[in-house]
Amino acid sequence: MKKLILLTAITVSLASCGNNKKESSTAITIDGSSTVYPITEAIAEEYRAEDPDVDVTIGVSGTGGGFQKFGRGEVAITNASRPIKEDERAIAESNGISFVELEVAYDGLAVVVHPD
Repeated sequence: MKKLILLTAITVSLASCGNNKKESSTAITIDGSSTVYPITEAIAEEYRAEDPDVDVTIGVSGTGGGFQKFGRGEVAITNASRPIKEDERAIAESNGISFVELEVAYDGLAVVVHPD
């Protein structure tokens, strides 16, 4: 199953940080799929090293929970292990939230059966 992450939101969030971080604190909130979490955490660690003034928090509420929070504007980025559903898309659009889906990884599954 495709893993998707809405990275456009992080780009906008990071670009909005500007050079005036000493005047105000900036936060980036991320939530969603637990299977995408390790990738997001690695990216967040790298970003925190570059800009420790930005608070990057990552939650794990599942793909559906992440899309719900994203559609309500509660998070800037959603980790997902599937494409956004039409009703989730409609909620985001009704709240004036636009986005871009970006593939970052693929799941690998193996079916193993014991001979007995």
